[in-house]
Amino acid sequence: MNTTKTRKMDKDIMQKPSRSKLRREIARHRSVYLLALIPLIYYIIFKYVPIWNAQIAFRDFMAVRGVTGSEWIGLENFRTFVNSFYFWSLIRNTVMYSVGKLVISLPLSIILAICIYECTRPGLRKVVQTLAYLPHFLSWVIMYGILLALLAPGDGVVNDVIKMAGGKSIDFLSNVKTFPWVVLFSDAWKEMGWSAIIFIAALMGIDVSLFEAAMVEGANSWQRVKYITLPAIMPVIVTVLILKLGTILDAGFNQIFMLYSPQVYSVADIIDTWVYRQGLLEFEFGLATAVGLFKGVFGMILVLFANWLSKRLTDSSLF
Repeated sequence: MNTTKTRKMDKDIMQKPSRSKLRREIARHRSVYLLALIPLIYYIIFKYVPIWNAQIAFRDFMAVRGVTGSEWIGLENFRTFVNSFYFWSLIRNTVMYSVGKLVISLPLSIILAICIYECTRPGLRKVVQTLAYLPHFLSWVIMYGILLALLAPGDGVVNDVIKMAGGKSIDFLSNVKTFPWVVLFSDAWKEMGWSAIIFIAALMGIDVSLFEAAMVEGANSWQRVKYITLPAIMPVIVTVLILKLGTILDAGFNQIFMLYSPQVYSVADIIDTWVYRQGLLEFEFGLATAVGLFKGVFGMILVLFANWLSKRLTDSSLF
């Protein structure tokens, strides 16, 4: 009995210094913890609390009855979505745009970051950075106006050039063959500069002496990029790739919604635009929530699989 009490006392004595040390560390870095508190509160209010309402996906939700008062229908909303006539075309279009944006935007962002990093003229670097970042801060409403001025079939700049060359004008935004390319490259134009920021930050962490040693050994610019720059930022590239795979079913609602029209529904309609029409216009809130939950679970599974695969094949992983 005395031995048990002695052990308890020893345990309490050992815990007290650790607790006081923790308090001192928190007090020492209180400004950092206060800054972290802001996003924590945001996520609690807007991300975790609404999880309670995710049960709408399993109910025949009616606003007058509330969440818990609505009839429980199990997986019926999920079956409605999967058995929809548009299901496979929605999945195809969504994955096509998501993967296409990833394949086009990610390499372009890396190339832009390396070009900015390698630039030896500070003035030119600032101008390029500003011009590359600027489109990110423009809404898709403004971007649509710019694209319309460039691609309009009547007096668009691009079509004027085509007609001057002896060709026929093309209605890029209403043509099922050209619309996907407009979506992919306009997204790359808008987000490429902003996405490059994280890679520029990673490049800044490379030891400059590595480049100096490579230059002494006679390595040219391409060899320095191939054997020093890319391997050094590979963990960051892998991390960004894994995180983007988690949002593979988010093809960009704002962009598609602004650019598409009934003429191109066959190649433009994605999960989010369909949910908008069904959930908000047709008041099928349970169905819209079920699709959102489906996307979230699918994205989580994809992130876990991509992280496992990256860990098996490379030395880099997200966790």
